[in-house]
Amino acid sequence: MSINLQELRGYSVRPDLHALAESVRPAAQGDAAAQAAVCGAMLWASFAAPGAIPQVFDLISRSQLGLHLDPAAILVDSAPLPEEFWQQFEETLIGPEAGYDATSITVAVASLGAVLHEGYAALSESAALAHPGAGDAVDKSVPPMISLAALADFPDGSLARQLLSMWVDNGFDPEVLDRDAIGLAGLSPALRYLNTRILQMHDTWHLVAGYKTTSLHEMAISAFQLAQFGHNYSAMFLTTVCTMSHLKQPMGFPLLLQNLSEAWVHGCDAPDFMAIEWEQDWHLSIEDVRAKYGIAPFAGAFPADLLEQLSQAS
Repeated sequence: MSINLQELRGYSVRPDLHALAESVRPAAQGDAAAQAAVCGAMLWASFAAPGAIPQVFDLISRSQLGLHLDPAAILVDSAPLPEEFWQQFEETLIGPEAGYDATSITVAVASLGAVLHEGYAALSESAALAHPGAGDAVDKSVPPMISLAALADFPDGSLARQLLSMWVDNGFDPEVLDRDAIGLAGLSPALRYLNTRILQMHDTWHLVAGYKTTSLHEMAISAFQLAQFGHNYSAMFLTTVCTMSHLKQPMGFPLLLQNLSEAWVHGCDAPDFMAIEWEQDWHLSIEDVRAKYGIAPFAGAFPADLLEQLSQAS
């Protein structure tokens, strides 16, 4: 299978935000050029200008939901998108013959970081430091692995035991991916802490923020994390998934756009998750943790398992 990225490459430049805002509704109604404009803006921000991620994704999400916004010009620096990136991005969009699973698409998207312009890393570190959700990430020590045995010592019904059950019952990895295998130790200080903590707390946030472990909600929690921390991997993942839909299954694009937008706003409205010392609340129930910090669980427009239902029906 081949994919023609030529039109999309033309849209993958610094966007005019007023024009982008006007493209969102037509994109959600199936207009191919409008979808290309939305995906192109996401591509540029995610893979070339990480400092623009908050502006671009906020504008797309609030335009989709009909919320008020007053877009300003994007003034951040950007890096070029190398030819090698486009080649690997095309291969990523095509994917394996048997299709992606949760782990393989994560690895495929993460590997795109290796073919970005050499200036991207510095831009990404600056963006992480500038994001209000990052806190004092540059000054924090990398947290140790969570002990499953320690979680088992907490009472039934506690957040710790719910997390342990989630891992054991589903055979999940406690940190989603091996932090050493994916090279987190080689990242700059802020990104090293943020990426490690996000991997470590991802499933905790699933439980507390009300995201299920379904395909649709995995995309949604990526948008939640993106709003919370400006997490550039989440931006890359969402951009890749939306681009796949635009090029291969455009009828599904409106669903993904709505899901992304709802979770983005949820992340904007939630308290600062990176500032919470979650280990201190292991003993509390999920309901009590939500009450303590004023966390509303995600309430998306679609059933969490909608994609699974559609897959079974087809």
